[in-house]
Amino acid sequence: MANNKSAKKRIQIAERNRLLNKSYKSTVRTLTKKTLAKCEEYKQNPNSDNKNQVMFSINEAYSIIDKAVKKNVLHKNNGANKKSRINKLVKNFLTSK
Repeated sequence: MANNKSAKKRIQIAERNRLLNKSYKSTVRTLTKKTLAKCEEYKQNPNSDNKNQVMFSINEAYSIIDKAVKKNVLHKNNGANKKSRINKLVKNFLTSK
């Protein structure tokens, strides 16, 4: 256990940052799954409305990934890999009918 004030403060800050990082990572996973679900929906019923939902979902996922990279929650290469993976999966869904 920490004995001085600065060590106690560092423990509190580390815990706060851990929870924030956990939140970002969880949101990235959730948005990735939602994007794939929207792709499945588009594959079942291909129309412009469903396609717009897929595009909106991609933009939302990219946005949160970029924010996580900006705040050093994710490494920039890890963020790029996540975006690339999402794009590759969506591209396969949109082109295959």
